[in-house]
Amino acid sequence: MWYAIMAEDTPNSLEKRLSARPAHLERLKALQEAGRLLLAGPFPAIDSTDPGPAGFSGSLIVAEFSTLEEARQWANDDPFVQAGVYLKVDVKPFRKTLP
Repeated sequence: MWYAIMAEDTPNSLEKRLSARPAHLERLKALQEAGRLLLAGPFPAIDSTDPGPAGFSGSLIVAEFSTLEEARQWANDDPFVQAGVYLKVDVKPFRKTLP
């Protein structure tokens, strides 16, 4: 089943985010290679695809896991959680309808 992982960044998270980004992307690429990643990306803190020093306000990942608990565990083990980038992480079942 698909699960939406919605994360909210801590204030002024850009430095931490940049530092932990390679390990974070490595995990996402592993999901992608396994055919389990629907989409992933950050929420820019301002209305721009490149927010510069304004940074990001959070992230959205939609990926396939066997159970809600497995999705939560994967989210909690993310390098952004370990580095203190994320203030809050919610995981919910997701039903893809379109496209």
